[in-house]
Amino acid sequence: MIPGLERIVEERIKVSQKKGDFDNLPGAGKPLEFEDDSHVPEELRLPYKILKNADCLPPEIELKKEIERTEDLLAGMSDTAERYRTMKRLNYLIFKLNSTGTSSVLMDVDQKYMVRLTERLEVKRSK
Repeated sequence: MIPGLERIVEERIKVSQKKGDFDNLPGAGKPLEFEDDSHVPEELRLPYKILKNADCLPPEIELKKEIERTEDLLAGMSDTAERYRTMKRLNYLIFKLNSTGTSSVLMDVDQKYMVRLTERLEVKRSK
């Protein structure tokens, strides 16, 4: 920071402290809680944090949230036809996420039908 500007900022902070402007802030006196951002590449952590604080998440993060919501919805379904439609939607979302090309292959999400398809093929093969 510019030396003169730094002095002005420090003075304003001290005046605010004396007036008690910082006394009733949320979380005062509690330890800071840091989010686990290890899944975000290091060079993207600051931009993602800025976007998150502005309530504007990157498209791939929004997709991951939608995938989680769809998985939760799928877990509570009993109607086979509805489960099938939701499973198709889930796999489409996963495909869309994996196709963005914005992250490492290691971060790809597995399609959900693969295990069931493999099990069905195993059952047919054993007959």
